[in-house]
Amino acid sequence: MAIIVPNVNPTTIEDWACSAELTNSFLLEEDQVMRAALKNAEDKGLPHEIAVPAEQGKLLQLLATSIRAKRILEIGTLGGYSAIWLARALPEDGELVTLELNETYAKVARENIAIAGLSSKVKVVVGPAKATLAKMKPEHLFDFIFIDADKASNTDYFKHAKRLVRRGGTIIVDNMMLVGLVANPTYTDDNVEGVRALLKELKNDPDVDCTAVGTACYKGFDGFLYAVRK
Repeated sequence: MAIIVPNVNPTTIEDWACSAELTNSFLLEEDQVMRAALKNAEDKGLPHEIAVPAEQGKLLQLLATSIRAKRILEIGTLGGYSAIWLARALPEDGELVTLELNETYAKVARENIAIAGLSSKVKVVVGPAKATLAKMKPEHLFDFIFIDADKASNTDYFKHAKRLVRRGGTIIVDNMMLVGLVANPTYTDDNVEGVRALLKELKNDPDVDCTAVGTACYKGFDGFLYAVRK
């Protein structure tokens, strides 16, 4: 049952950050591997602040675990932070393929994945994701796909994801609300328009069942798409 609390001022980004810090202190273990990965990314000049927050990384791991994923595809590697979370969900014979445009980012990601002891499970592929995806014809489809790259290409990425994921498999798309700008008709840029284009594409899509879930953390208000391939 929803609880309505009257006469309370609207929450702020500081409130969201404090709430996440509190729940994380109870639910997430101290993670030296992730600390090292974030520090390495920062030291190498990567925009580490756009990596998924710890609680959302853990959510990705739990979602992949819940469907017993053996093959995972990630579109957008950055420093390998979310790749580590996802790879932790894999069994010993599992595989994660992650696509990254920037060679420098890919190098740092490989370093971080090695620090996590997951190099045997993770393959980092460098190049334009749309071109890489177009060439992919895997013998075995993926169980779980995570899309977190340039938002302008969301629809193209999602169409490939549908082709590459098994029936009953999961597709997650990050950054679906963009601090509320997606819902603001007066605001437009490539990222916002990319999210809007994907939503329009999904409106009458018979191949997936999906919903969008809002999130709030130290980075502000955002959300992700959760889709299941029919």
